[in-house]
Amino acid sequence: MNISEQLQAAIAAVEDKKARDILLLDLRGISTVTDYFLLVTGNSSPQVKAITDNLKEKLGELGHKPMRVEGLPEARWILVDYGDLVVHIMQEEERRFYNLERLWGDAQVVHL
Repeated sequence: MNISEQLQAAIAAVEDKKARDILLLDLRGISTVTDYFLLVTGNSSPQVKAITDNLKEKLGELGHKPMRVEGLPEARWILVDYGDLVVHIMQEEERRFYNLERLWGDAQVVHL
């Protein structure tokens, strides 16, 4: 599976659980940590956990296991690291406060 297919599967997985404000940032050329950030918002801790669980399940079915998962059990901001793709699943307050879109303002937005 190439990165494009992985990105599409990740987006479909978060959409399945009604994630909001889905934004994909292309960090190639500006970050050595990862190639893409997928930023999504959930309404509550249970929804953030459900989005995370579905993401891990769907990508796992395709052979992608996360290298690291951080932010459990609080589930206010969960980071799921797949190497080339890092998924940030946040509640609205954390998303506004940390404003990763501004922090990574040099990144190109990938239109979904």
